[in-house]
Amino acid sequence: MVTYVVLSHQISISRACRVVLLPKSMYYYKKIKDDSETINKLEELAASYPTEGQDLYYGRIRTQGFKWNRKRVRRVYLLLGLNQRRKTRRRVPQRVKNPLTQPSAPREMWSVDFMSDVLINQRKFRTLNVIDDFNREAIAIEVAYSMPAVRVTALMEQIIYEHGKPKCIRVDNGPEFISKEFNTWCEGNSIKIQYTQPGRPMQNGYIERFNRSFRESILDAYLFEDVMQVQILAEEWVTDYNSRRPHETLGGKTPLEYRAEWSLIMQSTPQELIA
Repeated sequence: MVTYVVLSHQISISRACRVVLLPKSMYYYKKIKDDSETINKLEELAASYPTEGQDLYYGRIRTQGFKWNRKRVRRVYLLLGLNQRRKTRRRVPQRVKNPLTQPSAPREMWSVDFMSDVLINQRKFRTLNVIDDFNREAIAIEVAYSMPAVRVTALMEQIIYEHGKPKCIRVDNGPEFISKEFNTWCEGNSIKIQYTQPGRPMQNGYIERFNRSFRESILDAYLFEDVMQVQILAEEWVTDYNSRRPHETLGGKTPLEYRAEWSLIMQSTPQELIA
């Protein structure tokens, strides 16, 4: 009312307050509400439990010892727009940090990763790279235009048939690796999956270094017309990488030489000491 009188009749606020019988101090009074703690708590609950609603949030708040009444929680809940339908993405479970250590024997740990590139016609293709962390041996490089989880498991079946089965596979959190198809396949083959933490590619450092060598030697060095050309060159490069390319981390030996030396040591070591 005071605001209306001031604007309509162009008089001062003091005179307008006297006209409507409103104390001037009440006109300037502003109620102060500090909802920052409530806002923080509701935002925290919304991030942790995106599929729940106001009633469950209120129940959790009371369980945690906060004494806010339902009206306050409701008011802040609406203020944050949490009553509106929210699209939620599938979240990656919490991953455990695992140190990058060299296995003590072949087929104890394989690292698997994807790479992407394009042909001359700009069509994209992907490569599935698999190495043995023990001697950095390139187990396989498979090339295809697309690699959904079903194709990945089929390729892994073929690779295992040719090279034997690993005890554990180290992968990132790509959709193919966190899929139900891939997890079911690993469980059925008694293969443990070791996921790296999101945003921590150094936890899969062996294959990251391998990918760099493959990109510099093949993907960035040639122009390809089709995936068959990529596959042929990749297989030729893998043969050279395993049998003729010395590795500083392996004492200047090739992956195959390093594995052969390990086999001789194991054959000459008494079985009681190995056990």
